[in-house]
This record gives sequence, structure tokens and C-alpha cells, in this order.
Amino acid sequence: MSRKTARINVKRAVKRVPRARRRKAWRRGWENGFRLGMSGGYHYGRCDAVMRLLPNDPVGRWDVRVMYVTSGKGVPYSPLDEAVIGALQGLVRELIVLQPTHDLKTAAVKMRPDIVLVLEGLTIPGKRIDELRAEGIRTAIWLTDDPYYTDLTAPLVTHYDVVFTLELACVEFYRQLGCRQVHYLPFGSNPAFFRPKPVTSQFRHDISFIGSAYWNRVAFFDQMTSFLAKRNTYISGIWWERLRQFHKLRPKIALNNWMGPEETAAHYNGTKIVINLHRATDDPSYNFNSQRIGAVSPNPRTFEIAGCGTLLLTDVRSDITRFYTPGQEIVTYASPSELMHKIDYYLHHEEERRFIALNALRRTMLEHTYPHRMAQMMRILFEGATG
Repeated sequence: MSRKTARINVKRAVKRVPRARRRKAWRRGWENGFRLGMSGGYHYGRCDAVMRLLPNDPVGRWDVRVMYVTSGKGVPYSPLDEAVIGALQGLVRELIVLQPTHDLKTAAVKMRPDIVLVLEGLTIPGKRIDELRAEGIRTAIWLTDDPYYTDLTAPLVTHYDVVFTLELACVEFYRQLGCRQVHYLPFGSNPAFFRPKPVTSQFRHDISFIGSAYWNRVAFFDQMTSFLAKRNTYISGIWWERLRQFHKLRPKIALNNWMGPEETAAHYNGTKIVINLHRATDDPSYNFNSQRIGAVSPNPRTFEIAGCGTLLLTDVRSDITRFYTPGQEIVTYASPSELMHKIDYYLHHEEERRFIALNALRRTMLEHTYPHRMAQMMRILFEGATG
């Protein structure tokens, strides 16, 4: 059937609908759209008020030259590189950005940076870092996947002067390997993307989850399939066909969709409640943690969701209270039944939901952005602060 024929058929079908019914349907659609627009606009306005009232105090400035070596990888690492670079540009005297494939030794000997900072570092052999240290150049690495890749990072960390890890449980692990300076520094939120902003109707959901279907998540969502299928739910990521009743949720799943930060932030902004469920440390999918090191620290998604001014419902990791107060800035759950109960509760208690989300937004922008994280790193590296 041609497009022209299809349009003609649609017009004929519309004409067969009584005028009164068409008017009623139009009115109902207009009212629904108006309510949705009013609700979204009202919440965005309140988020904007929070942002405008934030203090504009600088997080610091250091008279140093930093050589930053990127991960050299695409998504999801490239947005991390962008966040770090953007933050450092406003904090240091000079920033030199290199790829892992570049001649690090020649560049470092010529430029004599105060620190060479490597993100992730799995593609850089330790001997290349040893060459820098032999020239009297200080080196540091920020590990991105702890504790899941500790089998791969363990042979690398001893080549660096300073090690930063986003997982508190890994600090002692690396110290036992012989690393003299190990600091806990979790990731944060990049306010260039993860901030309140108006979005179109295609991003409007009541509930969303964005992430890969690791087996612990599959087991958890298997118990919520019928609940989520009956609601305005959006799920995006790889492996979700693992669900036992995948067919029930299939219309609500953007399968194998890997989004960049801008699109991810749009979904967060358009969702009333965003679920966060950490991956298990013993999951067999892309996991290199033979030591079975536990995880107590929140994942980067925690800060990114909160930075968009939406309500975060997250499972509990013991160190999360260092960053947010449950019940006031975030909401936690311990089981599928508790999560489903709290989803329904906060969908029907709009002002309470928004109040908590706005508190999280304020806390995130005051303490948990990449400029704050990089400022903390600079204090550790150049002022002797502790992590």
C-alpha cells in the first residue's frame, strides 16, 4: 500500500467517526496534553529555581600543568573523558590531553607536567608508566570499573604513584598489593548534560530504568514484570530478552539501545521515578573479580539521576549515606515488593516525590559534580588532603 493510499484510508476512517465523538476525543487529548505540559513545566520551574539559588562559589584553582591521558575508548568511557576534561579546564593552569596511543614519554619529558593522570588505563602497559616515573614525572590513575575488573587492574596499579578508585572496598585491596597512595574518589554527575531541562513528550514516562540486564537485575525484574507492564514504563539496554516473560514488557523496552549522555539525561528528566539497581559483584557477564571483592559505593548513575531533578529509587549500598540522606534526598528499597509499593506511593504523592527530588538536585549540584570531584583530586595531589 502506498503512503498516499494509506493517508486516504485514514481520512475515510476519521470521517466515519461521528463528529461528537471526534470532538470528545479531541477534548480529552487536549486536556491530557495540557495536564502533562503543566505538570512538566511546573516541576521544571521549581528545578530552575533551585539552580538559580545555588551559590556561585568557585571550587578551586591550582597553578599546575596536568597531562590527561584519556581512556581512548568510546561510550560509556568517552563521556567520562569529556566530563573530566571539562572539569579540569576550569581548575588548572594548563591541561594537555593525550590518547593512550600517543608517545607519552616524549610528550611528558618535553612538557614536564606536574602530574600525568590516566583514566582507566587498561590499554597502557605498566612499563610505559615506569618510563615516566624514571624521568621524575609523577603519575596517577583513576580506575573506572572497580570492583568488576580488579583482575585486570591489579597488575597495573603498582606502576603508578597515586591510585584513585570509585569503590571504597577496593582501597584496602590495592594497598595490600603495595600501592602506597590509594584514595577513594567516586564518579559524579556532569552538569553539562545531567541537569534539569524541558523535554518533549517522547521522553515522558512514569517509571524508567536505563542499564544492562545483568543477571541479578533480570531476577529482580522477573518479579516485577506484570506490575511494570501495566504502567507507563520505559526500559533501555542490552540483554533484556533474558527476562522470563520478555514478551510482556517488549513494547516498553528499547532493546540493545546504547544511549549517549544527552539522550539518557532527556529520559531522566522526563521520568517521574527512575530506578537504580546496582549490578552484582559476582555476575558472570563481563566480570573479572575472582577475588570476590564486594561493593559498597554508589554507581555513577546515582549522581546522574539525582542531578536531573527526578526521584531516584535505588537499592542500598552501605556507603550511599555519605552522599545522600534516604527519605529526604533519595528513596531506597530492599526487595521487588518494597520497590513496587514505593513506586505506587510516590506516583500518587506528587508533592512528596518532587520535594525529595529537588533536595537531591540541590545536594548533587553542591557536592557531587565532576568539578567537585576533580577539585578533591587536586587537593589530594597537591595539598596532601586525604581521600
